Amino acid sequence: QVQLVESGGGLMQAGGSLRLSCAASGRTFTMYPMAWFRQAPGKEREFVGAVTTSVSSTYIADSVKERFTISRDNAANTVYLQMNSLKPEDTAVYSCAASRFSYSSASSYFRPNSYHFWGQGTQVTVSS
Repeated sequence: QVQLVESGGGLMQAGGSLRLSCAASGRTFTMYPMAWFRQAPGKEREFVGAVTTSVSSTYIADSVKERFTISRDNAANTVYLQMNSLKPEDTAVYSCAASRFSYSSASSYFRPNSYHFWGQGTQVTVSS
C-alpha cells in the first residue's frame, strides 16, 4: 500500500512555471512506476507523464512534450512534474498515481487503469 500527496498547484499566468510534487509514503516507493494525469472540467482524465522505477524511462504526452518534465527522487520518495510555458488549456486537477507493476509496453503507462494508487489531486489554474 502507498499513499500519495500532491502539492505545488495554484494560480499562474500564462507563460509561467510551476513544479508539482507528489510525496509517497512507504518503504517500497522505488518499486512503483509513477505517473501524472490531469482532468479538466467536463473532460476525461488525460495522461501527462510517467517515469519508471529506475528512472530508465520517462514518457511525456505529446500535448506537453516541449514544456513539461517528469522526474523522481527515490531517496526522497517524491515524483515531480515541472511545468513551463503554461497555457490556459493546462488548467486542470493534476493527480499522481503509482502502479504495482512495471510494463513492457510503453502504452500501458498511458492508461489510468494501469495504476493502483492515486493522490487526491492538486488544482492548477492558468489565466490568460
